[in-house]
Amino acid sequence: MSKQELAPLGQDGVEGCCPALLTAPLDEDQAETLAKVFKALGDPVRLRLLSMIASRAGGEVCVCDLTPAFEVSQPTISHHLKLLKQAGLIDSERRGTWVYYRLLPQMTDRLAAILTRPAGQITAGTAPAAGAAS
Repeated sequence: MSKQELAPLGQDGVEGCCPALLTAPLDEDQAETLAKVFKALGDPVRLRLLSMIASRAGGEVCVCDLTPAFEVSQPTISHHLKLLKQAGLIDSERRGTWVYYRLLPQMTDRLAAILTRPAGQITAGTAPAAGAAS
């Protein structure tokens, strides 16, 4: 990933950021902003880190508990966490020598809303799931 700064989605001056993909086309700015967030999620280590943070009981996790789960160095983990934070997916708080990370649910909720098909809408080429009641 390049060393460019990622503007957190919804904090770059684009009000309401993005409509659901199936309700209206994204404009160029919305697509660029959204692509940066998906790019941050496009790395397996970052995706696992986000999952570990999001699924932690109590809603936060110390970096000291994240690092041993990976076969990469601590500076690499810090870099990945920095990119997730720049994308607006997580936040952090320093407590003494350790940093604690927590999910920013408004961002994951926004991503879910963008990808969710409006209720009752069936797109061409989709069929009801096998075993679904008709």
